[in-house]
Order: sequence, then structure tokens, then C-alpha cells
Amino acid sequence: MKFARFCQALSNWAGSSKTFLLAIVLIGVWALTGPYFQYNDTWQLIINTSTTIITFLMVFLIQNTQNRDNDILHLKIDELIRATKDAQNATLCLEKMGAKDLRKLRDQYSSLGENDQVNLGTAGTNEVLSVRPSRQAKTSESDPGGLQR
Repeated sequence: MKFARFCQALSNWAGSSKTFLLAIVLIGVWALTGPYFQYNDTWQLIINTSTTIITFLMVFLIQNTQNRDNDILHLKIDELIRATKDAQNATLCLEKMGAKDLRKLRDQYSSLGENDQVNLGTAGTNEVLSVRPSRQAKTSESDPGGLQR
């Protein structure tokens, strides 16, 4: 758990505007020292090695943080599915399905909303989006995969 907290804190710090400005300042200092070091190989090696090491470590840090955030998001969605009376609890185990089955299920869900339209509205930014169902009432017989509630 300590590693997860460390990664989250470091990721938050690395993604901040202050860290970005610090990186720009360091690159600026490095660039300004070029004439002093006569743009030699060591001067170039410093920036190349530094950026390579930082990039290498950041890949693992970012992946750890994304995995954790992804797990948290999935748990929250799973709880919403579990708590919703009309939801299909079978969707709680989608990660066990193969790519072909997931694609098939995605197509079934997409077909449910094909004839529906989203009204974005043009009055103002505070207007709530609304969904207008199609004029044809969907029945359980037309439901491609038993997804209609």
C-alpha cells in the first residue's frame, strides 16, 4: 500500500504545473551552459541520460497509477451495476470475456441506441443534455441479445 501511495503522490507531483515549469527551467539552464562547455559530448550526454532515465521511470509510475485508477473506476461502476435493480449483473464479469465476445456484446448494446438521438441544445452551456427515444417502441422480441429492460 505504501508503494501505491508513493506512486500516486509522485504522479500528482510530476503532473503539476510547477514540475513542468521546473523542467523548462532546467532545460533552459542546460541550454545556457552550452557555450561554457563548448557544446561538448559530456554536455549533450547530461541531458540525454537525464531525460532517458526520467522517461524510463515515469513509464512505470504512470502505468501503476493508471492501473490503480482503472481498478477504482471499475469497482465504482461494478457497485453501481450491483446496486441498480434493473441492471444485468452478468456485466460484472466482462473482463473474463474474450475480445470476440466483447465486440459482439458491444454491438448488441450499440444496436439498442441506434435509433435514439441526443439533443445537445443550443440555448446555453447550463442546459442539460436530453435523450429522445426513437418513435418506434422497442419490444423484447426485437431485442438482439436480451438486453432490453
